[in-house]
Amino acid sequence: MSTLHVLSHSPFGDDRLSSCLRLIGKDDGLMLCGDAVYALQPGTAPFDTLNARRLKLSVLADDAQARAIGVPDWAVALDYPAFVELSIHHDKVNSWL
Repeated sequence: MSTLHVLSHSPFGDDRLSSCLRLIGKDDGLMLCGDAVYALQPGTAPFDTLNARRLKLSVLADDAQARAIGVPDWAVALDYPAFVELSIHHDKVNSWL
C-alpha cells in the first residue's frame, strides 16, 4: 500500500519534513508544494537530506517557479493535472498539515 506524502510548509519553520522522512516507505512518494519547495535550495540541510535519500520526489512546478527555486534532476516537476494524476496512483494521500 503506497502513500503520497504532501508537504506545503517550509522545512525551516518546523519539523514536518523530518517527521515525514522518518515514516515514508519505499513505495511512497513525496510531493513538495507551497513553501515546502524551499527544501530544494542547494547547500541547505533539507536539500542534502532529500538528495541523499533519493525518494520518489515530486515538486509543484508553479510553486518552485514562484519562489525562484530550481528543481534538481533527481526530482520531477509537475503541473496541477499531473499532481492529481500522481495522487490517484497511490492508495492514500497524506497531507502534512
